[in-house]
Amino acid sequence: MSDFEVAVVGLGAMGSAALYQLARQGIAAVGIDRFDPPHAQGSSHGDTRITRRAIGEGAAYVPLVMRSHEIWRELERQTGETLLTECGTLIMAPADKPNSHHGKPNFLGRTIKTAEMYGIEHELLNAAEIQARFPHYGKLNGDELGYFEPGGGYVCPERCIGAQLRRARELGATTLTDTEVVSLRQDAGGVRIETASGPVTAERAVVTAGPWTAPLLGAPFDQLLTVNRQVLHWFELDDPDRIGADAPVAIWMHGPGDTDYFYSFPPLAGENSLKAATEQYHTATTADTVDRQVSAAESAAMYAAHIEGRIAGVSPRVVKTAACVYTVSPDLGFIIDRHRDFSDVLVVSACSGHGFKHSAGIGEVIADTMKRGTSDIDLAPFALGRFA
Repeated sequence: MSDFEVAVVGLGAMGSAALYQLARQGIAAVGIDRFDPPHAQGSSHGDTRITRRAIGEGAAYVPLVMRSHEIWRELERQTGETLLTECGTLIMAPADKPNSHHGKPNFLGRTIKTAEMYGIEHELLNAAEIQARFPHYGKLNGDELGYFEPGGGYVCPERCIGAQLRRARELGATTLTDTEVVSLRQDAGGVRIETASGPVTAERAVVTAGPWTAPLLGAPFDQLLTVNRQVLHWFELDDPDRIGADAPVAIWMHGPGDTDYFYSFPPLAGENSLKAATEQYHTATTADTVDRQVSAAESAAMYAAHIEGRIAGVSPRVVKTAACVYTVSPDLGFIIDRHRDFSDVLVVSACSGHGFKHSAGIGEVIADTMKRGTSDIDLAPFALGRFA
């Protein structure tokens, strides 16, 4: 006899959502994490994460983010927490020059096309209209096109994870935190998970271990998944009234490549700072060896390359910083598929830097797959086979 029907390995964005949805469907489930989530050791921290419904990375993601917004609103009603803030998302790029984001050329055009396909409310703004509506944006060249989605904004990752884990426990799920998973295998009796504290058995398992996925599972994930260090910066505001809390989240592509861009958030209530970051996919690391300290030089370089002159009222003075890791697939897309050798193990990684906005919906997809063997949302675009 197995200890549980389903075991979830890793309780970050995807794992916490999966455990909550499994418990919600009455499935006897256990969640295991080597730390005590929410924590700052993986990919799901830093106060805010962008959400947007029109997904330029691919239309297959849209049903996931749509459902995620619904689930977060349900959780807000149940818990009294504020999880989702729809302050709007503004995506900007030169109208007639190349732009790229998350490996997708013409990311702005792809976003607009997806919005039109799904009937997602949006506006297209020229440079003058952007500056008239959002005067804190400074150095526009005059050739920019802006996609503004009022239903976009940000979610609070630590709050989302905490709320889902609390609800999961209230609904009967078990959590084993500060518990490292050493190995996992499937046999005739189900899935056996060896932890540093002893074995756990389940009929089926879900691996949502982020940067620890490849070390745990080996092939083919050790050949497919790369871990990249990312850094986040909070810059002090010179003028606290210049940028209101109702300012949009911004994704500003000011050059042709994937690193010629930055994203920023409106100041959070009671905080006189603006969070901004860019991304890098060139230098690999591991979850256990990543440098979690952000140097003053890194923040200075971020400010000089991306922020200075582009957002008025933001100083180069750093209030705080953080480092996180992205687990990235070769095409920067998700992997949601069964393990090739263990049919009762579902692997959900890599999120490739754009996963949190979809996580609540993916949790429901996981629970449906564990209970019914299938999901109402098409998972074919996220299959392992595309890398064959």
